[in-house]
Amino acid sequence: MNYIGSKLSLLEFLEESINKVVDKNCDTFCDLFAGTGIVGRYFKTKGYKIIANDIQYYSYVLNRHYIGNHKELNFTKLIKEIPDLKSIDIKNRKNFVCDYLSNLKGTRGFVYENYCLGGTKNKKVERQYFSDENGMRCDAIRQKIEDWKKAKLISNDEYYFLITSLVESVDKYANTASVYGAFLKKLKKTAQNNLILKPAELIINDQNHEVFNEDINEVAKKVKGDILYLDPPYNHRQYATNYHMLETIAKYDNPKIYGKTGLREYQNQKSPYCSRLQVKKAFRDLILKAKAKYIFLSYNNEGLMTLDDIKEIMRLRGKYGYFTKEYNRFKADKSENRNHKASKTVEYLHYVICRFDLIN
Repeated sequence: MNYIGSKLSLLEFLEESINKVVDKNCDTFCDLFAGTGIVGRYFKTKGYKIIANDIQYYSYVLNRHYIGNHKELNFTKLIKEIPDLKSIDIKNRKNFVCDYLSNLKGTRGFVYENYCLGGTKNKKVERQYFSDENGMRCDAIRQKIEDWKKAKLISNDEYYFLITSLVESVDKYANTASVYGAFLKKLKKTAQNNLILKPAELIINDQNHEVFNEDINEVAKKVKGDILYLDPPYNHRQYATNYHMLETIAKYDNPKIYGKTGLREYQNQKSPYCSRLQVKKAFRDLILKAKAKYIFLSYNNEGLMTLDDIKEIMRLRGKYGYFTKEYNRFKADKSENRNHKASKTVEYLHYVICRFDLIN
């Protein structure tokens, strides 16, 4: 998924830097601004127990699967509806179920009626986030998954796997430049292809992980781990508006929508980390509450907080330092924030080795 602030290209830098600071007795990694879970997934494969959190529900769904699921999914109860599943090897059932869903006949549901040209034609606002065909395919798949859940034909683990697969798959066919803050007037080539449900990767291991869908400053009060990794928003862009379409598909709650882009209400998901007036207070509160031996913060050189702001706050907990890495800017920045002329930016990985007497 093309995601603002993704650390996919920085994973090795993060691991190498973190390993230079932490001791060998660390086994719990907390990723509390988890986003798509790319960092948590990486450290999950390294054997850590992961505690993940994000205030966005679509992020919770992704992490509930990628982090929370750690055993094979067998879809045993679904055999009642899809008898052919019984003859499929358990490891291949995920693919079989996704193929089954991909071949459903489309239906005119919430996505088609509100975010496709056919559904919004001659209405006050005409939208084209997806082709008509893909909007109906998305609706059919999402409705079927919900029907299975209500009929108790799939487990919670299987449910979140399927929703994750849909959210990630449908994003590849979206008629946008990168995020859902706007849609294109004409269908681009990838948006013209028919939606196929690609099964999300399943990372199997022996750890029991935890996943939350809460405000980070509240979660920080109740979770404890060896390593706390923080990757907050750096600027004014609210993730709730940039990815509102994925939130609606994940929840499928028929929300009231408004405006040209069909935004859903998001007041309770606004992040103080996107506000120059609120960010320092929120960050200080978070750092002082955090229950960890080591705290790491990813932040770039163009963020709302300055290097001095971060240093001042993190030093309240112990010995402070940082690593740096130059990397390519997220591609949407050039068009959305035209005052940014540089093609590269500098990522800081700040850290503090917390004083023992200050660990709650």
